[in-house]
Amino acid sequence: MKSRGVRPGEVRAVAAAAVVSAAALLTACGSSAGGAGADVKQTDSGGAITVWVDPPRVPAAKAFQKAHPEIKTTINQIDGTVGGKSLQQQFAQFNQAGKGWPDAIFFPSNDDIAWASGAQVNYTADLTDLVPDVIKGYADEVISPCKIDDKVRCLRNDAAPDVFWYNKTFFTQNGYSVPKTWEEYGDLAVRIAKEHPGKLSGFTGDAYAPDRYLWAAGCPTNARQSETEVHIDLNDAKCVRAKDLLAKLVQAKAVSTVGIFDADAAKIGKDLVMSPGAAWWGDYLFRQSWKIPAGQMTAVTPLAWNGDSKPATGNEGGGLWGFSRHITGKQLENTLTFAKFVATDPRWQVELSTGLPAYGPVQDAWIAKQSQQKYFADDKTTFAAIKGATAFVQPDHSYLLYNTGSVWTETVAAGLASGKTVDQAWTGFNDELVKQAKAMGYTIK
Repeated sequence: MKSRGVRPGEVRAVAAAAVVSAAALLTACGSSAGGAGADVKQTDSGGAITVWVDPPRVPAAKAFQKAHPEIKTTINQIDGTVGGKSLQQQFAQFNQAGKGWPDAIFFPSNDDIAWASGAQVNYTADLTDLVPDVIKGYADEVISPCKIDDKVRCLRNDAAPDVFWYNKTFFTQNGYSVPKTWEEYGDLAVRIAKEHPGKLSGFTGDAYAPDRYLWAAGCPTNARQSETEVHIDLNDAKCVRAKDLLAKLVQAKAVSTVGIFDADAAKIGKDLVMSPGAAWWGDYLFRQSWKIPAGQMTAVTPLAWNGDSKPATGNEGGGLWGFSRHITGKQLENTLTFAKFVATDPRWQVELSTGLPAYGPVQDAWIAKQSQQKYFADDKTTFAAIKGATAFVQPDHSYLLYNTGSVWTETVAAGLASGKTVDQAWTGFNDELVKQAKAMGYTIK
């Protein structure tokens, strides 16, 4: 969508295009191996750039404008809830027209990187040789979602590894020991549910729940083999251990079947006494949304599975920036300046961002600033756990054309809320996951 009549610095809303079927999209994109738009001549605007951001990233773009007034920058605000299909169709239309692509975009969903880097749309530039110094600043586990077929096709904004959260005040008052393993967590959750009815040890109703439990278990739901092949096997032993743990928690009523973003979560969140959860839970959920009093919640290193030599955890979010491959000259140069800024500059990543920066060299400065709030029961332990957790995020999990979280909420979350057992809901989850993966053109391995 071209930004006609928009003054530099103006924030303009971009409407989402209508959702279309996968088949229609492929027709729109063409079938050349390089993807439609592969033969489009690169452009050089002379330096003006257009960036698309969701509402939480508007401050990042504005901070860039303030830092670089010499670069003419148009900010287009897009709907943060836009899903892959609708946004994908817009880019298919840009490919047909041979123009209209933004120079940079913060993808509303991490799954968007699958189509944006795929052969059909082929929008994102390979950054490997364009910003090598920036890439070196990322831990391998953090930048891995952007490494697609040996090319770096995006930059991570923030890291969102799961840690293990617990209410230190509650644990101290009741003489509980913090679990070290997933199995100990399950046993303690059952005990707490029995001894303190109404106290919660987790949430299962949101789209991040499979990341907290299945990804952490190493369950193959998103194991990309190639652009057209994926490994899905919910009968794998690593999936079964996650399913058995969830069944134990649900049966004991130790977890809530609502999601962390549901309206009811703000009310019942104060009853959460422990749970695996993202690094950003601390500030966003506990402090801002659920308003749990300061001095109670603390994070520790993620849990390990019995028999494993080290902790194992998942990841909840951690947004991705993409940059156009359709530009050259001064336009490309200024876009890369923007890329470096939003990925690395403390004026965004430390001063304004609420999530742990994905770019390693600024993480300590971010921690120092966040520590000024003195919110957690043990700041030193909490921030050490948050910073160190990225090393324990399980491998072989990619962002793909189907959304595992959506499938989870449609099947498992809905099933548990209606009274189904985990085993009953699991069957529906498996069937729908395979169905959607095949509908997106994947061969299941």
